[in-house]
Amino acid sequence: MSHHISDIAAYMSEVGQKARTASRRLASASAGEKNAALLAIAVDIDNNRKSLIAENGRDMEAGAAKGLDAALLDRLELTPARIDSMIEGLRQIVALADPIGEIFDMKYRPSGIQVGHMRVPLGVVGIIYESRPNVTADAAALSLKSGNATVLRGGSEAFHSNQAIAASIHRGLEKARLPADAVQVVATTDRAAVGAMITMPEYVDVIIPRGSKSLIERISKEARVPVIKHLDGICHVYIDDRADVGKAFDIAMNSKTQRYGTCNTLETLLIAEGIAEEILPMLATAFIEKEVELRGCKQTCQLIEECKAATDEDWDTEYLAPILSIRIVPGLESAIEHINNHGSQHTDSIVTENYTHARRFLAEVDSSSVMVNASTRFADGFEYGLGAEIGISTDKFHARGPVGLEGLTSVKYIVLGDGHIRE
Repeated sequence: MSHHISDIAAYMSEVGQKARTASRRLASASAGEKNAALLAIAVDIDNNRKSLIAENGRDMEAGAAKGLDAALLDRLELTPARIDSMIEGLRQIVALADPIGEIFDMKYRPSGIQVGHMRVPLGVVGIIYESRPNVTADAAALSLKSGNATVLRGGSEAFHSNQAIAASIHRGLEKARLPADAVQVVATTDRAAVGAMITMPEYVDVIIPRGSKSLIERISKEARVPVIKHLDGICHVYIDDRADVGKAFDIAMNSKTQRYGTCNTLETLLIAEGIAEEILPMLATAFIEKEVELRGCKQTCQLIEECKAATDEDWDTEYLAPILSIRIVPGLESAIEHINNHGSQHTDSIVTENYTHARRFLAEVDSSSVMVNASTRFADGFEYGLGAEIGISTDKFHARGPVGLEGLTSVKYIVLGDGHIRE
């Protein structure tokens, strides 16, 4: 298939039909078959490094010619180390327990029947993402392991890289005697393909968008298929007046400066009035040493000379950069209120030695991950023990928080009887 497909609707409908057919075969595939496919894909990627790097080179050249910025080009590049980690990612998914077919919560009813749940695949997962070609292997592997067929639509800037990875995936699937159509990478850069994909509920059961806020907003608005997503990561750490200063210092620094560009990075630091004078100058010095720009409320600016005045907009901004907004609040109530008004329901943490304050924070902050005395940077699938993750959800339905294999499954009720009839 080439870049240029004249009838996008017909092409996407064919992709959807193939995915639906493959999903039925995959749903009944054993853990052994799925693992054999994943290992075969890993071996194939390893054996085809040269052509993978060559195809990635075509994307890199085109990207540079198009004037993509350095950060985007960096995300696009497949270095030998990134290929290693793609292969390692596949092997890690092999090591995860297969969630499909697990039967749990079996209970006897007074009638004598047994009722419980069985974990089943969602069916066909559509994944729409930008620039990072390694997502192609990760997302395909997680979908495959959880018994789902997948349709992948990567960014146009990574077209050749994604097709090369797809070729390895198809060879691996065929080697394990599973349908190659279980993983399809959309073979067109036409944006109409996305529009088709998110409006075919007869073929696609769920859409997972990964990328810029504008991409996710567009998909959420236009989709007729359920979407698992998060838009922003405006994460908070609240240092309570009953906090341990040492813990508070370490947690605030790690949450902000361990990595700047992630969705679980601290963006707004809230500090209780009672402890601000003790801890803020110390934190500010450390942040300034790391060249983090500080933007604060009036009180913060009075305490910290180098601090710029924060605008209203700052409280609602995900910087993804070495910029931090700081607000001094009267106490717990006002911290919770600030988070529920300005947060993005992603990850928020309280630092406190007060049990009751910790309990209230856990109960009243409405986010997908709420923490006590821990860095917000822990909010990801790997750190939570889910193995790999397909993304993070701030929605309330189906999946919430980091989405691993289990988040890519559903359940059905099963009933076991022995000739039972209803009286």
